[in-house]
Amino acid sequence: MKVLPIYIDAGISGFESPAAEYKELGLSLDELLIQHPNATFIGQASGDSMIEAGIFDGDLLIVDRSLTANNGNVIVANYNGNFVCKIIDKYQARLLSASKEHCPVKIKEGDVFQVEGVVTASLRFHNKVPELANCTR
Repeated sequence: MKVLPIYIDAGISGFESPAAEYKELGLSLDELLIQHPNATFIGQASGDSMIEAGIFDGDLLIVDRSLTANNGNVIVANYNGNFVCKIIDKYQARLLSASKEHCPVKIKEGDVFQVEGVVTASLRFHNKVPELANCTR
């Protein structure tokens, strides 16, 4: 994905924008965020259990299935039929939240547990996308 220059004239005269000299950024979000495209998926976080790790309700999670989950990694896992985003404690076989409001969960014998991948990045939308139907143009 390339960032393309978009020139907007709002009819305001004054100082030139400091960004005017940057015509195109050779930045690809795919290349920046995804190291292993064939092994990566994007999920959406739900809930508040990972807020101290900077993951909030509604954030998009970049999850790499090709990485080995190491102790302390933020992971996405299938835990008893539910997809969860937690910090893995391999030494004590626990799933940890990044919030004092949520207790650690012990992975017990008989539990269904499968690491689906390691979270490599999260993305947050700061503004809702406006409804195109309300556009008067």
